[in-house]
Amino acid sequence: MKRDENLPVIHNERHKLKYRTTECLNCHHPLDISDQYCPNCSQLNSTKKLAFNDFFNEFFAGIFAYDSRFYRTLGVLLFKPGKISKDYIEGKRVRYANPYRFYLSASIIFFLIWSLTHEVEPPVQVNREVTEQERMEADSILAATRETNPQLGVILDPIATATDTIAKESYVPEAALDTMGFAQAVTTRWKVFSDHYKKTEMRNPHVAMDSLNYADTSFNQWFYKKTVDAERFSSDSDLFWNYFYGKVPFIIFFYLPVFALFIWLLYLRRPFTYMEHLIFTFHNQTTWFILFGISINLDAVMGTNLFSWIAAGLFLFYLYKAFRRFYGQGRVKTLLKFIIINFIFFILAIIAAVFSVLASFAIY
Repeated sequence: MKRDENLPVIHNERHKLKYRTTECLNCHHPLDISDQYCPNCSQLNSTKKLAFNDFFNEFFAGIFAYDSRFYRTLGVLLFKPGKISKDYIEGKRVRYANPYRFYLSASIIFFLIWSLTHEVEPPVQVNREVTEQERMEADSILAATRETNPQLGVILDPIATATDTIAKESYVPEAALDTMGFAQAVTTRWKVFSDHYKKTEMRNPHVAMDSLNYADTSFNQWFYKKTVDAERFSSDSDLFWNYFYGKVPFIIFFYLPVFALFIWLLYLRRPFTYMEHLIFTFHNQTTWFILFGISINLDAVMGTNLFSWIAAGLFLFYLYKAFRRFYGQGRVKTLLKFIIINFIFFILAIIAAVFSVLASFAIY
């Protein structure tokens, strides 16, 4: 078997003729002494026991081989839109990095850069909770004030009584919810759970259901937890958004196959399979990660958003050229389909974002 010309050949002791055999040690495929590699599994035809220098040489050979594919893939991907996808579906694959691995590598680096350059500032605490010491000081001042002005206590007591009455009226027994419509029952349940959390700051749904005298069902537990989460997010939205940002790479990964499906429908009359459209989609998304990864670094250094806008413009032009080269259609057809596919992209992106936010909140 002839070794791939794109991979470097490192000649060492293990490659010598005296170590070759007539049967592959890995898959037992018959070999000729002239076979340097097994034609069935590609393993080196050598019986020499591994030494440290053999392991060292093969380790660096693998790194250099990956780097050669990496740089070749990166260069073609950035400066020849659509070519790498076209080459890949035509069978020219060994010279390039795997599109799925390359996409994952680019996405990991991009989101790492994003997390480092977009640190979320802690929220401003407008409604700070009163400490126990401050509460005691306020009570002592109020007591002293009542001693000097007894009528003030008469005025304050009705206010406290009215507040307690309102708090009691906000409670609705669970049996009463069954007599309401669906929407009213949901909003009322939310109000009861929300008021209970505000008064007690109780996060444990089991204890809360017992305190409210509600059935300790899975639905009530989940609903109470979501009510508590919503109250916490309203005062500190970073809790949820930091959680959501961590799921964005997975959301994009599962969104791309759906987007590729619409490209396949748009080019249904063209001789491309769904998987070929998907490869094209992964390559373009990888380019987006690279361009915007560079731009957000420059924006962070310069303290501006200019480079992100430049990257957006460059990517739109790049995408048009990639569509034209990969699908091989004229300017007018490509431009019309380019506009349609971008419209579909934004509609799907909005739907995916809304669905992802709701799903993330539901499972938070």
